[in-house]
Amino acid sequence: MNIRIGIAGIAGRMGRLLADEVVAAGAQLAGGIDRPGVAASVATLLPDITALAQVADVVVDFTHASTTQRHAEALAAAGVAWVLGTTGLSAQDEASVQQAAQRIAVVQAPNFSPGVNLVLALAGRMAAALPADAYDAEIIEMHHRQKVDAPSGTALGLGHAVARGRGVALETVRDSGRDGHTGARRAGAIGFAALRGGQVVGEHTLLFAAADEQIALTHRAFDRRVFASGAIRAALWVAGRPSGHYSMMDVLGMT
Repeated sequence: MNIRIGIAGIAGRMGRLLADEVVAAGAQLAGGIDRPGVAASVATLLPDITALAQVADVVVDFTHASTTQRHAEALAAAGVAWVLGTTGLSAQDEASVQQAAQRIAVVQAPNFSPGVNLVLALAGRMAAALPADAYDAEIIEMHHRQKVDAPSGTALGLGHAVARGRGVALETVRDSGRDGHTGARRAGAIGFAALRGGQVVGEHTLLFAAADEQIALTHRAFDRRVFASGAIRAALWVAGRPSGHYSMMDVLGMT
């Protein structure tokens, strides 16, 4: 297979798994980048994103929100496809991703697990079928103690799926971090609770709670490799695609 895949953040825990999955898929590991002073033994370590773009057909990026705008500009300028799994992006970061997608193919997802994306699809359909005035939506997630953003990108993805199913914008109904005397729950709100501890890879539960029944949709990840293999699947799919903003749903043929 001639597809050259570069990895941003190659020396990290996820980066090493991504490198393994590139090799397992029979693609070419073009190299990677990481923070200054970090060594990577699995592939050629390049000085920056511009150098990586010169040797790759696709760059897979699980780094930090602070790198997003710089990566967007460099990859768009080089015409290199981008698989973006970084979460916690600001409005400006998201705008830079959208701008890049006008020039290159971008697959962006809060989670690259096939199972999570099936849950996201179900979440939207359930939200459309269960009236907001009768079924309260709550999203509970738990991750390892090192995770820096909350709610998780996947939890927010679930929230957006529920909001779309109900025909509203998540920003208008989101309810996070309840504390103290909060008063009664707002009708139509989508609630979030974030738990952190130990080394939990990722657990997400979407609850629809009514007066006479409760429905729970849960996904548990036991190994980060499921995210890595999904991201490389996305990289192989997006190589050679026309410019545009794609999701893991597109990769899985669910759109």
